[in-house]
Amino acid sequence: MTDHLLKPTRRVLLAGGTAAIAAPLVLRKAQAQGAFDWKKFSGQSIDVLLVKNPRSDLMQQAEKEFTELTGIKVSSEQVPEQQQRQKAVIEFASGKPSFDVSGISLHVQKRMAAKGKWFENLDPFIKNAALTAPDFDFADFGAGPVAYARQADGALDTVPFFVDYWIVYYNKELFEAKGVAYPKSMDEMFTAAQKLHDPAKGIAGFVSRGLKNANVPVWTSLMLGQGVETVTPDGKLATDTPEAIWAAELYKKLNKETGPVGSVGFNWNECQTTFMQGRAAMWLDGVGFATPLEDPTKSRIVGKVGYGITPPGPKAHHAGMFADGMGISRGSSKKEAAWLYIQFMTNKKNQLAMLKAGAGAPGRSSAYLDKATIEASKFGKQYFDCLLGSAKIARAGLPQIVPVTEFRDVFGVALTNAIGGADVAAELKKATETFAPVLAKSEQG
Repeated sequence: MTDHLLKPTRRVLLAGGTAAIAAPLVLRKAQAQGAFDWKKFSGQSIDVLLVKNPRSDLMQQAEKEFTELTGIKVSSEQVPEQQQRQKAVIEFASGKPSFDVSGISLHVQKRMAAKGKWFENLDPFIKNAALTAPDFDFADFGAGPVAYARQADGALDTVPFFVDYWIVYYNKELFEAKGVAYPKSMDEMFTAAQKLHDPAKGIAGFVSRGLKNANVPVWTSLMLGQGVETVTPDGKLATDTPEAIWAAELYKKLNKETGPVGSVGFNWNECQTTFMQGRAAMWLDGVGFATPLEDPTKSRIVGKVGYGITPPGPKAHHAGMFADGMGISRGSSKKEAAWLYIQFMTNKKNQLAMLKAGAGAPGRSSAYLDKATIEASKFGKQYFDCLLGSAKIARAGLPQIVPVTEFRDVFGVALTNAIGGADVAAELKKATETFAPVLAKSEQG
């Protein structure tokens, strides 16, 4: 009896043997689940909502490579900007958007996305080694763009793949002819504009947007030189403060005293044309408008364009920043596959492709350090240095609120009136009183 108990049965032996064989299999399976694998979600299909622009063209061109790499099929749609924004609002409000991934304008929709809980927080995805490729290198994204993409609660719900920094385009030939150095401060920018202003020769010292609504980012970019934004972190308007008045006074002087005739009706395209024709010495605007300046079929100043970081103001040095982000719809049932798509489309190779194509400024810093790209580029090293320098000091160019468009409408009128000769402080006070209830209502609920 004792001997029988000590002797293992055939069943026990077989079970033990199976367990011994299965143990490495289970271990390998667990390791496989823990390791990153592009093919992990092969066979799934995702839908993507994009804004119609050259960057989306590049993404669509890269879809074939993504599908070959992952086995995930992509159905993407490009929609013109205004319609895309409307579509996003309607579909996210339904709770069941038809897309798994969407691009948004952070300078218009960031706060709206947070309030409506549009997107997943991407931090857990980025930190998950089983879902994020070892070479993704999220730390490569500029500190400014990442801070811009983060919501007030700290959640990162979009990857900031495209950034539009505000810089000073300047005509090197005009500067050299008058012996004027690139301005070291915002006040010097006006002094330099006065020296370069030559109406008799049809040359303006400075050009920027004068058209209502479009003109607001010029004022807010100057206001960043005071180290403040138009809406405080606790949601109060700071639009008729001494700092806001200083920035608007500078805006008025630059445009009224050193701007071209009719600039009150200028949007970015009129500014761009004026500058390209050699009829303005300086132009403050987004770097996204640089491409035609070095095109000999469109520009008279090819090779003469200087790209300068926005000069510091009295209290701070910042470059106004606008950006686009890409996020995963909270209502998506294919979040992991959607994350692989975002990861691939914003990897180093694709961000560099955006820069090479002249399709805009990538969110990644490494793109601006690629020597082969810099050497082959028609823009020259100063352009890349300007982008990299701007990325380090970038700060939101518009308030991060829901009614951004209404904000631009109301304060745009004030700035247009100021160029026409109206009192700056009175205009800002009136605009602030008009907009305060709009902002208060938007924050309710």
